[in-house]
Amino acid sequence: MPGHIPHEDFLDCPTGLVEYYFSDGIFRWSDSLYRMYGYERGEVVPSMDMAMAHIEPDDRPRVHAYWERVSSAGGPSSIYVSIRDRKNRQHKLLYSADYILEGDTAVGVWGVVVDLTQSIHTDRHQLATEAVVASARNRAVIEQAKGILMGRTRVTAEQAFELISQLSQDTNRKVYAIAQEIVERATAQGGDPKDQDHPLL
Repeated sequence: MPGHIPHEDFLDCPTGLVEYYFSDGIFRWSDSLYRMYGYERGEVVPSMDMAMAHIEPDDRPRVHAYWERVSSAGGPSSIYVSIRDRKNRQHKLLYSADYILEGDTAVGVWGVVVDLTQSIHTDRHQLATEAVVASARNRAVIEQAKGILMGRTRVTAEQAFELISQLSQDTNRKVYAIAQEIVERATAQGGDPKDQDHPLL
């Protein structure tokens, strides 16, 4: 769907990111994903059990099956889920996930979570399609930014994502926006650190 512009209701939906590496079994959430569940970073440790406790009971078997499928076969794959946040408010979420690849080897799972609660009246099938397209596009930019940081600072892929997430938190901007700026500046300026306003940019 090249050149397709997502529906304006989708663009206003809160979006979170998660990464899970098979090697350490740790879930890494963006700040916006914590907020969907009603928390701030540091208040809880993300885990499957912690997230599952917030999912509506009727959806839990589907979520278990979805996780097993994505972690064993990859994606892209999407699922709608209803959760109750910390204050017992219901949210309608769309999860879209796929493998994290190093070369041809799957080393983990990444996911984009879109909170459709405020836009639930909009056609769900359209939103699902647009979410998958947008998440794939955003993921490509984030992966490119991670690669730039890995080359510049000699950190691992996991550390690069943590650096981007920290800058996102420090500047109150979305992870994707930070990644996009890293890529744009590296492209425009040849990645020369002395020309950057921030050591990561």
